[in-house]
Amino acid sequence: MTIDYEAAYPGLKFELRDHGVLWMTINRPERMNATDAALHRGLSRVWLDIDDDPDVRVVVVTGAGDAFSAGGDLDWISGMAGDYATVRGVMKEAGDIVYRMMQCEKVIISAINGVAVGAGLAVALMADISLMANEARFTDGHLRLGVAAGDHAAICWPLLCGMAKAKYYLITSDFIDGETADRIGLVSKSVPAEELMGEAERVANKIATGPQDAARFTKRSLNLWMTQTAPAFDASLAMEMLNFLGPDAAEGVKALQDKRRPEFG
Repeated sequence: MTIDYEAAYPGLKFELRDHGVLWMTINRPERMNATDAALHRGLSRVWLDIDDDPDVRVVVVTGAGDAFSAGGDLDWISGMAGDYATVRGVMKEAGDIVYRMMQCEKVIISAINGVAVGAGLAVALMADISLMANEARFTDGHLRLGVAAGDHAAICWPLLCGMAKAKYYLITSDFIDGETADRIGLVSKSVPAEELMGEAERVANKIATGPQDAARFTKRSLNLWMTQTAPAFDASLAMEMLNFLGPDAAEGVKALQDKRRPEFG
C-alpha cells in the first residue's frame, strides 16, 4: 500500500489482498468497536486516502470480534452533551463520513458481522453494497439516547426501505436482524454468519476484476439519488446536534451508563 493507514488511523486495521481489495476492520473489540473521538475522526477522513490510493480498487469494511460497531463510546458521548465546541466538530465529522463515502470513487462493501449502531451503522449502510449476517442486528439508536436520528438515516433509509418503514424503525429504535433488513431492503443481502466473509470476498473480487470505470461511474450516477436528499440529511444532522445541547441527551447518556431506563422530559 502506498499509505501507512494504520499509523494514520488508530482503531482501524488494514489488509490489502489480491486484486486490490482493501479490507478495513474497525478494531476496538474490547469496546465492541464503539467509536471514540479518534476513531470517529478517522472514519471521516480515511475515504480521502482510499480514493487517492492507486493500489486500492475495492474496500471491504467489517468489525473485529463479534461486533461491527456498537455505537459511540459512552465516555466520549458523555463529554459531548452540552459542549458546543465538541458538538460542532462532531457534526462536521458525521457529515464528512456520509459525503466522503459517497464521493469516494472506489466501491465500498460492508460485511456487517454483528451489532451495528450509530456512526458504525452509518458506515455499514452508506456502503455501496451491504452484506449482513442473518443473526446480526442493528438499530439507528439515536432516540434511545434522546437525540434526533442524524448521522446518515435521512439521506438513505427512505430510499432503501421506504418512508413508512424508515419512520417506524427510526422513531422506535427497534433492532433489526439481517433477514429482516434484507427483506425490507435496508441491506443488499443477508447470509448465514459463517458465510459472510466468504461472500464479501467473492463480491469484492468480482468487482475488483471487472471494469473499474464502469463500476465507479455507476456508483456516481446512483448516488445522485441520495445527493438530492442532502438538505434533509443536513437538517437531521443539525437537529441531532441541537439535542446534544439539551437535557435529554445528558439524561440518555447517564441512563445508559447506569443501565436504567431514561426519564426524558
